[in-house]
Amino acid sequence: MQKQLTKIGSSLGIIIDKPILDLLKITADTPLDITTDGDRLILQPVRFADEDAAQAAYERVAARHEESLKKLAQ
Repeated sequence: MQKQLTKIGSSLGIIIDKPILDLLKITADTPLDITTDGDRLILQPVRFADEDAAQAAYERVAARHEESLKKLAQ
Protein backbone atom coordinates (compact mmCIF):
# COMPACT_ATOMS: atom_id res chain seq x y z
CA MET A 1 0.00 0.00 0.00
CA GLN A 2 1.33 3.42 -0.91
CA LYS A 3 0.24 6.65 0.72
CA GLN A 4 0.85 10.34 0.16
CA LEU A 5 1.59 12.76 2.97
CA THR A 6 -1.10 15.36 3.59
CA LYS A 7 -0.30 18.96 4.54
CA ILE A 8 -1.75 19.82 7.96
CA GLY A 9 -0.90 23.41 8.85
CA SER A 10 2.89 23.67 8.63
CA SER A 11 3.29 19.90 9.19
CA LEU A 12 2.68 16.76 7.19
CA GLY A 13 0.48 13.83 8.20
CA ILE A 14 -0.60 10.46 6.94
CA ILE A 15 -4.04 8.91 7.06
CA ILE A 16 -4.09 5.35 8.38
CA ASP A 17 -6.96 3.29 6.99
CA LYS A 18 -9.52 1.92 9.45
CA PRO A 19 -8.83 -1.78 8.70
CA ILE A 20 -5.19 -1.27 9.72
CA LEU A 21 -6.21 0.63 12.86
CA ASP A 22 -8.66 -2.16 13.73
CA LEU A 23 -6.05 -4.86 13.11
CA LEU A 24 -3.56 -3.14 15.43
CA LYS A 25 -6.26 -2.07 17.93
CA ILE A 26 -5.30 1.59 17.61
CA THR A 27 -7.80 4.28 18.55
CA ALA A 28 -7.54 8.07 18.72
CA ASP A 29 -6.47 7.64 22.37
CA THR A 30 -3.69 5.10 21.73
CA PRO A 31 -0.23 6.56 22.36
CA LEU A 32 2.10 5.88 19.44
CA ASP A 33 5.87 5.50 19.49
CA ILE A 34 7.65 6.87 16.40
CA THR A 35 11.21 5.78 15.72
CA THR A 36 13.47 5.37 12.71
CA ASP A 37 16.12 2.91 11.66
CA GLY A 38 17.71 5.54 9.40
CA ASP A 39 15.76 4.50 6.28
CA ARG A 40 12.17 4.25 7.43
CA LEU A 41 9.73 5.48 10.02
CA ILE A 42 8.51 2.92 12.52
CA LEU A 43 5.16 3.72 14.09
CA GLN A 44 3.85 1.38 16.77
CA PRO A 45 1.27 1.54 19.53
CA VAL A 46 2.61 1.85 23.05
CA ARG A 47 1.37 -1.13 25.02
CA PHE A 48 1.66 -1.89 28.68
CA ALA A 49 1.95 -5.52 29.75
CA ASP A 50 -1.00 -4.91 32.05
CA GLU A 51 -2.86 -1.67 31.47
CA ASP A 52 -4.81 -2.01 34.73
CA ALA A 53 -1.57 -2.44 36.68
CA ALA A 54 -0.06 0.59 34.93
CA GLN A 55 -3.12 2.70 35.81
CA ALA A 56 -3.03 1.51 39.42
CA ALA A 57 0.69 2.34 39.67
CA TYR A 58 0.04 5.82 38.27
CA GLU A 59 -2.74 6.41 40.79
CA ARG A 60 -0.49 5.33 43.70
CA VAL A 61 2.30 7.66 42.56
CA ALA A 62 -0.10 10.54 41.95
CA ALA A 63 -1.68 10.15 45.41
CA ARG A 64 1.67 9.80 47.18
CA HIS A 65 3.29 12.78 45.44
CA GLU A 66 0.26 15.01 44.92
CA GLU A 67 1.87 18.16 46.37
CA SER A 68 5.10 17.71 44.41
CA LEU A 69 3.20 17.17 41.18
CA LYS A 70 1.14 20.33 41.79
CA LYS A 71 4.34 22.33 42.29
CA LEU A 72 5.85 20.89 39.12
CA ALA A 73 2.74 21.83 37.17
CA GLN A 74 3.10 25.49 38.16
